[in-house]
Amino acid sequence: MKLKVNIITNLKTKEAEDKVKKANQLAMRDTVVDILNDSIKNAKAVKFWLTGNNARSLAGEVSGMGKVAGEGSQERIVDDNKNEGAVYSTSGYGGYGETGLVSKNYPPRPYMKPALDKNFTKEKFASKVKTHLGA
Repeated sequence: MKLKVNIITNLKTKEAEDKVKKANQLAMRDTVVDILNDSIKNAKAVKFWLTGNNARSLAGEVSGMGKVAGEGSQERIVDDNKNEGAVYSTSGYGGYGETGLVSKNYPPRPYMKPALDKNFTKEKFASKVKTHLGA
């Protein structure tokens, strides 16, 4: 799952623009960490595979920061020239838990989408940006 935020500014000074961009990057980091933490809790709660390997394989990264949380290996799937965040599983089967597996009669057990819906809203993101701007 990849998160993108477009920043449009009409600032007159480079310093102010840089501060806003940094606040957006930090807000993205905070959001990715929140989504990752809830995804791990959700993966454990739905008993997605009994070993716990998938929960341990989850990781999150942010443009310009690399991996910011999680035990999984870094995938480098975000564009460092944009404000993007990603939360993903490196287990090799994380998607099957999220979407199910029809051929094996394995029903979906979403663990990432509920975490995304809870933590990535316009209001929550804006609040995090304001916090990092000191507003």
